[in-house]
Amino acid sequence: MKTATRQSRIGSIRVAEAMHAGVLSCDRDAPLSEVAATMTRERVHCVVVESGSGEGGAAWGVISDLDLIAAATVRELDDQTAGGSAATPVVIVSPAETLERAAQLMTEHSTSHLLVVDPAVHRPVGVLSTIDIAARLTQEDKR
Repeated sequence: MKTATRQSRIGSIRVAEAMHAGVLSCDRDAPLSEVAATMTRERVHCVVVESGSGEGGAAWGVISDLDLIAAATVRELDDQTAGGSAATPVVIVSPAETLERAAQLMTEHSTSHLLVVDPAVHRPVGVLSTIDIAARLTQEDKR
């Protein structure tokens, strides 16, 4: 009985209610040491890698903290770029989509981060992680 209740909750909560608004990004040519510094400074677990320079570039991939760790086992982070280590293609979701659908996408694509894109303007508006979903479900359990 409790499992069915949880499934209905995850199906009724929208991505917009759980995501982190805003996106931290870097250029494909950014050294991984800079990406790691940004993640540490901003206390985030992923950065969006853009195909072009500056704000407004097309999303090309996502690099996570786990990607950085894997890259560090190969060679120095200064010698590697974000574009060479980013997970591609970017898996996107709409802010209006349910957390249930987001969780399905994460499972299907073996990723812990989704880029949230506003379909009206085709621009990233946030990031949704597995931790965001867990936190939102925990809040629901306390209600």
